[in-house]
Amino acid sequence: MEVATAETTIDVLDPATGEEIGRIPAGDAAAAAKAVAAAAEAQAEWAGTPAAERAGVLKTAARRLRQHVDELAELQTRENGKPLADSRGGVEAGIAAIEQYAELGPLHRGRSLTGSSDAVDLMVHEPRGVAALLVPWNDPLAIALGQLAACLVTGNTVVLKPSEKTPLSTQRALDLMDLPEGVAVLLLGDARAGRPLVEHECVDVVLHTGSVATGREIAEACGRSLRKAVLELGGKDALIVDAGVDPDWAADQAASGAFANAGQICTSVERIYVHEAVADSFLEALVKRARALKVGPGLDPESQIGPLIDADQRAKVERHVRAAVESGAESLSGGEAPDGPGFFYPPTVLTQVQEWMDVVQDESFGPLAPVITVGSFEAGIAAANASRYGLAASVLTPSQENAQCAVRALEAGTVKVNSVWGGAPGGAAEPRRQSGLGFGYGPELLDEVTTTKVVHVEPAWHSGS
Repeated sequence: MEVATAETTIDVLDPATGEEIGRIPAGDAAAAAKAVAAAAEAQAEWAGTPAAERAGVLKTAARRLRQHVDELAELQTRENGKPLADSRGGVEAGIAAIEQYAELGPLHRGRSLTGSSDAVDLMVHEPRGVAALLVPWNDPLAIALGQLAACLVTGNTVVLKPSEKTPLSTQRALDLMDLPEGVAVLLLGDARAGRPLVEHECVDVVLHTGSVATGREIAEACGRSLRKAVLELGGKDALIVDAGVDPDWAADQAASGAFANAGQICTSVERIYVHEAVADSFLEALVKRARALKVGPGLDPESQIGPLIDADQRAKVERHVRAAVESGAESLSGGEAPDGPGFFYPPTVLTQVQEWMDVVQDESFGPLAPVITVGSFEAGIAAANASRYGLAASVLTPSQENAQCAVRALEAGTVKVNSVWGGAPGGAAEPRRQSGLGFGYGPELLDEVTTTKVVHVEPAWHSGS
């Protein structure tokens, strides 16, 4: 289901060309209220549907989506620019998340408690009610489909607001899912729709993946009305390269972590601390890889790095690089936007970087690899922790002792050892510091979108009947 009342529109642009590929309503308070009303009206009946039936609806929806993976992937690439293979992986991950929550939801059990011998005590899970989902542009379907499924399988209804930069693939996916009326309502627009959605008195839980600034605004709105907010926000993830590692292998890891999706991933590597014993060889190998990556439109099968999402995001990356270079940093690759259409920026390796620079302190969200040489593994750990963010961190080390030290000492929700990517199904992480609050994925998300009720039942004769 989709609602729209605003007359003002927003152009959706292809970031590889800057050309318009669609147009959506800008949204307003009236559209948000209409969407929430539709979800609220459907919620009681949906919550009363047996969990197995809700799961069956989701499984059917997942099968429909699987028949259109290529279509959805191409549409997503057209609106956010990432290479087509990456888009396809994100679409498939989102569908897999639907299937996983469809299995987990009916098994989301309460607990029986040990009370007196003639009473029954239970803890049961119940849906919170209407969930508002605010989804980012960098991997819209992977995030939207997983959170949507977790909310729906537990009996919530949803108002889903995709980013105004990438609404088309989400809109098409919901059409294909063909969910019951009012169970999942699509709200299109920008902050003119998102702000009144979050502030609406009938919204019971808000899930947001995106910037710290927006997350803080959402937390404040939810705090005023004492509602639940689940927030995965910015990151400035560190990579520590220890002495004794193979510099070529470490450079492969660093290049993947820093440049994948043009650095527009919440857990992209945004700071690299390399031990002085391997720094020169590592830098040489990293620069070689950065220069070899092919930058181009995501629909070109030869492209390895697509464009940034828009002109504003590219301008931010340019500001970070320019300020660093003007303050003494050196750009060993990239460092300048190319001429021509689209919002491209080359993979850029920076050295002679100082901790106080914006490129180290603030989230860049671009294909940048700022490298700082450290004299010891312990110095790398300390530098990695010297951040207001706490989303994830990675360590490359041949030392089991140092690996265990990193797991204990790094102040981040996720710590990866000897790989910048990866994780088993069912894993979940809670961001720290300004990177967010709560579990936005994994089995724990089912707990976030439900509330727990304690039930105590005694025999009727206790009341004197």
